[in-house]
Amino acid sequence: MGVLSRRQFLAVVGGLAAAGALPRDQLAQALATAPPRAAVAEAPSTLTRTILQGGVQKASYRGLVAGPGEPHLPRLDVLRRAAAAGRAASRRSLLYLAHLSDMHVIDAQSPGRIEPMIVQDHSAWGSAFHPQDPLSPHVIAAMTKSISDLRYSPVTGAPMDAAVVTGDSADMHSHRELRWYIDLLDGLSVDPRTSDTFEGVQAWAEAVWAYRPADPTGGAFGAYGFPTLPTLLDEAIARPVASVGLPAPWYTVYGNHETLLLGTFDLDTQLRALAVGGRKSYTLEATAAMALGGYAARTSAVQQTLDAWGLELGLRPGFKAVPANRDRALFTQQEFMQEHFRTADRPGPVGHGFTDHNLSTGETWWKADLSANVRAFGLDTCNQVAGPDGAVPKNQFDWLEAELAVATKENRLAIVLSHHNSDTLENRAQRPGQDEVLIGADEFVAMLARYPVVVAWLNGHTHLNQILAHPASTGGGFWEITTASCIDFPQQQQTVELVDNRDGTLSIFTTVVDHAADPVPGSGGDYLALASRSRELASNDWAETPLMRRGSPLDRNTELLLPAPFDLATISDAALETQHLTARARILAHEGALS
Repeated sequence: MGVLSRRQFLAVVGGLAAAGALPRDQLAQALATAPPRAAVAEAPSTLTRTILQGGVQKASYRGLVAGPGEPHLPRLDVLRRAAAAGRAASRRSLLYLAHLSDMHVIDAQSPGRIEPMIVQDHSAWGSAFHPQDPLSPHVIAAMTKSISDLRYSPVTGAPMDAAVVTGDSADMHSHRELRWYIDLLDGLSVDPRTSDTFEGVQAWAEAVWAYRPADPTGGAFGAYGFPTLPTLLDEAIARPVASVGLPAPWYTVYGNHETLLLGTFDLDTQLRALAVGGRKSYTLEATAAMALGGYAARTSAVQQTLDAWGLELGLRPGFKAVPANRDRALFTQQEFMQEHFRTADRPGPVGHGFTDHNLSTGETWWKADLSANVRAFGLDTCNQVAGPDGAVPKNQFDWLEAELAVATKENRLAIVLSHHNSDTLENRAQRPGQDEVLIGADEFVAMLARYPVVVAWLNGHTHLNQILAHPASTGGGFWEITTASCIDFPQQQQTVELVDNRDGTLSIFTTVVDHAADPVPGSGGDYLALASRSRELASNDWAETPLMRRGSPLDRNTELLLPAPFDLATISDAALETQHLTARARILAHEGALS
């Protein structure tokens, strides 16, 4: 036990037992013993091992190798003075959380995808098709395992309090993808199979432009040296993908891929019908004419009806038959929120940030207390009309500023969550007649800097690791922390920990996390072997610059220092011990489910 008296400790345990964590005596015995420090220190992260590109295997295709770990590097851009040398001896954890973003769960067999668009311009349409698309559920399961393995902080040993997801979880607006992402984070299995064989462009000889693992010859992927893997697609659908689930309550926000088609285009009725139908395109001409034809002004309702009939009768060239599945329906904005209420009690919470208020009003932003001392604000920065980038609507801007004033009065540390970052917050596209004010990055950052309780802004969107300092002109400031994605190399996420140094400063530790698969793909077709293969394929994306997405060392494992916005001694050790006991009780229940 720590600072709590025995009576206080037993009172906390009694409350946790009543909440259904574990039987009272079993829980008291488990919580009275600290987690094994060795197990905490040995939890896999990039502190102990990194994954780097290795030598050429064939033509230009390279494998991956294990590299040395990277320590936390102090950054003083916001503190703007030397940090106390002895701060490590007295620090205490205020909040330890996981930050996930841009998971891009993909149903690669869906007819609602527009993969052939890469033929028109691979760089411009790169997100329409990746060689590793069928392996995305396996990657999410492997990443969830890594977060579970890091359920105790590698810095302080504190238990994980929460996880946050900053958007782009369902890649192509599909209800099936939406359910997969929620279920994988909740610790359930998902089944990618829709028939006995994989039905999609990567299995079809006619789609020479795609990476076809059974025979990649004849196209750009084969010329680059992508490997021949005859069983890969069969293995991708051979069995349900099991997940250990997250060890802490998780919260989510909208990404542009949950708002627009491919995060860029509005959703039309023609594409909605295609998504749940039984014909999938494999040529650029068919995709442009049918999947995207509804965006052309010349496409009348009559023509769309004729196109649908021709497609159903198999009269349209460039399509092949696939099993139809109503679960692939494209979800609405309201349905995205509603699905987060269809969730497991643990890790919770029901709604994952969204509340009944969101469902009744249609508001897509929220607030939640991640602990008694830290409040999170989830924003929806996605443009509702066109374009992948975003902005902050004036109503959310005003709401957030009012809430930050309240947090200041209450001495609550504030973390802001959004999908877009300050590099991508300038999209003010609107429909004719709309007069909504959309606020860009400069004004938004300036507002956040006026409130010293704002210590971190977590986001994603750009699929790279990046950390920006936003110092305030009056002293202090906050840190903007962008994490990479699970679809593009390096397929990394992160943990974030707020630490009181007990010297008038606060440290934010960011630790980059690789998913649990080995650097070199193994055999056997289990989810970790397939996740490893996905990462290797992603690292060879010649249309992008995959190594750039790792960021610099100052964007990865860091200690971000800043002045404490108020006297952190007002947060008692007893209150923190109660918080940590509560988190440990959840983790014990999680570990029980694992065993």
